[in-house]
Amino acid sequence: MSGFLFVSQALLWVGLAIVGLLVAALARQVGVLHERIAPAGALTLHKNIEPGHVAPQLRLSALDGSEVVVGGEHAQSQLLFFVSPDCPVCKSLLPTFKSAMRAERAWLRTVLASDGDEPSHRKMIAAHELEGIPYVVSEELGRAFGVSRLPYAVLIDEHGKVAALGLVNSREHLESLFEAKERGVASLQQFLSAA
Repeated sequence: MSGFLFVSQALLWVGLAIVGLLVAALARQVGVLHERIAPAGALTLHKNIEPGHVAPQLRLSALDGSEVVVGGEHAQSQLLFFVSPDCPVCKSLLPTFKSAMRAERAWLRTVLASDGDEPSHRKMIAAHELEGIPYVVSEELGRAFGVSRLPYAVLIDEHGKVAALGLVNSREHLESLFEAKERGVASLQQFLSAA
């Protein structure tokens, strides 16, 4: 009987050692993945314009009738946030956009932009409480910045130059545009690869 107890105890210790080695290997893999997945910024899909280029200057009408001037010299930077009423990711990011707009209002003007039919955009404005935020429906604006996927954001600095731009699928992506401008780089990926 004691021989059986000794063998079972030995097998339990061997099993525990194997589990310990597996946990250590998994922990190592998590560390490797953590290093590979550095803070990701907005994915830049630009075709027409690069960060550092002068932004196209356009005079557009917002849905509320006000005039919106995109590009050119201004006292504040300008964030163009391209959305669509048919885009679920866009809708999920609107609270983040509004939060960033309030938090950064000292240095940032914001504009929502899209194309398509006005009635669906007006419904989205009402449903997501976007009144008071300039909302431009202009195919020309999207083409000027090479917007091909949504949600997309373009940050234009006070001097009318594109500071950062890219596909924005999360709060982190949106904040990466602000971080890129602050650090004077086109994207966080560029900053990390230079470090």
